[in-house]
Parts: sequence; C-alpha cells; structure tokens
Amino acid sequence: MTKAEVINEISEKTGIDKTDVQITVEAFFTVVKNSMAEGENIYVRGFGSFVNKKRAKKIARNISKNTAIVIDEHYIPSFKPSKVFIEKIKDSKKIK
Repeated sequence: MTKAEVINEISEKTGIDKTDVQITVEAFFTVVKNSMAEGENIYVRGFGSFVNKKRAKKIARNISKNTAIVIDEHYIPSFKPSKVFIEKIKDSKKIK
C-alpha cells in the first residue's frame, strides 16, 4: 500500500477532504523525521515505537580491495511494533 492509497482510505473512512488528510500525513512524517534526527524517540500507544538504535564502532572489510574499513559508531532509525499490533497481525487470516 502506498502513501497515496493510505490517504485515499483515510479520506473515505473519515469524510475529510483528501488535501487535508495529505497535509496531516505529511506533517506527521515530518514530525517523526525531525524528532528522531534530534535524538527523540516517538511512542504511539497501541501501534509501536519509532526509536534510534545505536550501532557500535566496527571494522569491516572491502572485499574487492582487500582492505579494512573502520565504520564509526552511528544511529539508525528503527520501528518496534506494540504487542497489540503484533497480535493483530498474528491473528489475521488474510496473511496466512
């Protein structure tokens, strides 16, 4: 499902104009990206958590040149679904 399809479905279910829904969805994604870039995690009860995961410094190998590369410590964005979300997916009959 694409972002446009999500916007259409929200618009149909709520009766809100598509442009208003699009502005809201875009604002949500902007808030999530900006907050995570500032190091804040976002917790949505019943849905899940958007968190920054720390990756430790490590030594990797460039196979083509046979050299070692140092990859510094860094953070990556991650999503952890809530227990309610996981149970809903497990109980779904369409996925199986």
